[in-house]
Amino acid sequence: MLNTFIGDAGHLSVIVAFVAATVAAYSYYMASRNQPLGETDASWLRIGRGAFLLHGVAVVSVIACLFTIIYTHRYEYYYAWSHSSNHLPVYYMISCFWEGQEGSFLLWIFWQVVLGFLIMRFNKRWEAPVMAIFAGVQLFLTSMILGVVLGGVKIGSSPFILLRDFLDIPVFKTNPNFIPKDGTGLNALLQNYWMVIHPPTLFLGFALTLVPFAFAIAGLWKGEYTKWVRPALRWTLVGGLVLGVGIMMGAYWAYETLNFGGYWNWDPVENAVYIPWLVLVASLHGLVLWQRSRTALRTSFVLVITTFLLVLYATFLTRSGVLGNASVHSFTDLGLSGQLIIYLGAFVVLAIALLAYRWKQIPISEKELTTYNPELWVFVGATVLCLGAFQVLVTTSIPVYNAFLGFIGVKSNLALPADQIQHYTKIQLWMGVGVAFFSGLAQIMWWQKNDKSSLTNSLTVPGILSLLSAALVILLVQYFGMTMNLTYIVLLTTGMFGVLANLSMVLTLMRRKVSLSGGGVAHIGIALMLLGILASAGYSKIISQNVSGLLYSREFPEETNRDNVLLWRNDKAPMGKYDVSYTGQYLDVPKVPGYVDKQLLFRTADEYKALARADIKRGDKVYYKAGDTVDILPENTYYRVEYKDRKTGEAFVLYPRGQVNEEMGEGLLASPDIKKFLDHDIYSHISAVPPPDKEKDWSEVKEHVLSVGDTIFLNDYFAVFRGVEPAHQTAGLGLTKGDLAIQGDFLVFGENRQYHVHPVFVVRNRMIGRVPDEVDDLGLRLSFLNVDPTKGKFTFGVSTAQKDYIILKAVEKPFINLLWSGTLLMAVGFGMAIYKRRRDVEVALKPTQPEADAAPRPRPIQKKRQAA
Repeated sequence: MLNTFIGDAGHLSVIVAFVAATVAAYSYYMASRNQPLGETDASWLRIGRGAFLLHGVAVVSVIACLFTIIYTHRYEYYYAWSHSSNHLPVYYMISCFWEGQEGSFLLWIFWQVVLGFLIMRFNKRWEAPVMAIFAGVQLFLTSMILGVVLGGVKIGSSPFILLRDFLDIPVFKTNPNFIPKDGTGLNALLQNYWMVIHPPTLFLGFALTLVPFAFAIAGLWKGEYTKWVRPALRWTLVGGLVLGVGIMMGAYWAYETLNFGGYWNWDPVENAVYIPWLVLVASLHGLVLWQRSRTALRTSFVLVITTFLLVLYATFLTRSGVLGNASVHSFTDLGLSGQLIIYLGAFVVLAIALLAYRWKQIPISEKELTTYNPELWVFVGATVLCLGAFQVLVTTSIPVYNAFLGFIGVKSNLALPADQIQHYTKIQLWMGVGVAFFSGLAQIMWWQKNDKSSLTNSLTVPGILSLLSAALVILLVQYFGMTMNLTYIVLLTTGMFGVLANLSMVLTLMRRKVSLSGGGVAHIGIALMLLGILASAGYSKIISQNVSGLLYSREFPEETNRDNVLLWRNDKAPMGKYDVSYTGQYLDVPKVPGYVDKQLLFRTADEYKALARADIKRGDKVYYKAGDTVDILPENTYYRVEYKDRKTGEAFVLYPRGQVNEEMGEGLLASPDIKKFLDHDIYSHISAVPPPDKEKDWSEVKEHVLSVGDTIFLNDYFAVFRGVEPAHQTAGLGLTKGDLAIQGDFLVFGENRQYHVHPVFVVRNRMIGRVPDEVDDLGLRLSFLNVDPTKGKFTFGVSTAQKDYIILKAVEKPFINLLWSGTLLMAVGFGMAIYKRRRDVEVALKPTQPEADAAPRPRPIQKKRQAA
């Protein structure tokens, strides 16, 4: 039955959230207008707080309504139908929530509600001006999911639109209340645990960039050009931590799920997140410079404001449809391009105009920076980050240039680089060189008084150790038959210097019993990340080279024929130092650890149900007995591949995943499986399998007349006919009274194991039916053809087909653990810096006595007060 109540409630909540955000923005503005920092108009402040609280409640209501629609499979709504399905587990239903544009906007809105409440609670002195900006941003974001039409103009895209209103198909003309029985399901590539935690982390990072931006704009507005830095600094640290971790979560998801062989592909959507993070980290260094030595305040204003504007620009890039075919990750255009441009333009104009208006009043330092000032090198390092962001921004924006020029009637032939990885990498590697070197140099200089002698003494040990370590690595690389070009040598050396210089300073601070430097720890992490990227990306080794001399198929690209190995089922093939075997197809069975061999499962008419052919157990524990109905997840097939080291005899098993998905424009969606060692990973994925939609080419049936106990030879195998038994009702035959069904019981001896085969003979309504049984491992099919009860003879037919196979690619990725461990260390460093500054923030949050008196008693607007 069509349920419109939940959708109407959700849509009403969106409207309430939009109106409340509008009221909150105006009220907070009026509360702060013409007032010095810390003093507000009491009546307007109460209205602003109440409106933002109502906005938060309405946002939670929208989330509850939308998730209820998804969770209860309300496919009368387009959002549930297009993103969910009946058989998704709950944790993937959560992923469905933010798979669509509207849900991701809602996630972003929710995080900013949470942050707004924290500011209202802990930053009361700044509350009115900062929350005016917060509520203004919420107003724009909420308009993106408003879904109303005013004067023929569509404002926002509602997640509560009915399927019949979205799809113009004949069924709704004959039956307006038609509800599909199932949805289209979650994108196969998003059915991964990282997609449950990566998007919320990333959108929290986006939301956190608003906080320092709001403080900066409030500081410009109220003429408080320096006081905003202290409260904004800790929020910037948190934003750098969360956004950086969110980006690396996405990289690890790509490494585990996608089959391009890495963790970063310089896709425009990846770039759109990477760019603001670089500028955010640069702004963090600018704020630290002002806190320490009263320099770079103007730079801090520019970078903090630019960070948030770049987040808005990234939103435009990924959601306007302007990227078109340039990205596999971008959302389709839902008609929001105009709103996104207005949204971006409004804040660009507001921020730049206010900054320009106040520019001359922003204090500048009279201090002259010399070679021995650490501030100089911190500033240079921040500049390197910004230049790296600029290079990525310029190239990523090429589709925007083309769209704009086309809009004004100018034809543009600009195109993204043919080899984007090479294009970005050749510049970003040098950015990494600068980051590693200047982070080490500035960290050493930061904690000491510097002159020529002291600086030389401090740099000598890490410098010499860096050169020696780099030389040793270069010799080892050459020893193993590889080469290292100049760029790699420089990055290796500076990366070593970044680790050792920061490590030496951290150890020095420990000896002095000074609190550890979170910046130093974070810098060590980033340098390790750079070394991990250099090793894993620069020296990946394909170990699945085709050494057979055969061309697998003329239809395959040259790379597939060259860099993959063909594995026949149960046959060994050499691959580097391993012997590799493909041993069968497996399915995911909920509540059963690992995967279950397909040959233990008899598939039924319901693709999500199967019958157990034999006991399914792990160790001594039996999960399903023979004949039990088994719940399965049929979308993904896991291909069991055994690796065995020829010298040591050590073995391991991988289960690379494949899914047939014509909707994605590919015959096979393949995800890798990874064996992790301390110093390298073995990264394996399927490149090709037999066409699943093509019937097997079975040979002509060869008949055998057998008695119980007879043995027959089947190519290279033999089978023993052990008898005939009644076919069970549970065999999925739908037997009724008067029907007869028997099955043959064969034991087939294969190369490595034995197989139970049960072809079925059915008599129903005097009609004979036959259900053959197959052994995929051996390419055999047995059919029960006839029965001669008088002679005790049974006729069986045997057909053979080409054995199953896969084409596998395997890559060895050396020292990739440096990348992941460096990420963790970077996060720890950020966390230490946040913890270290908590006392400063607590002091800033604790008002002085006059401020304590002013906070609970906002002044009426008619009373004139002189600005502090």
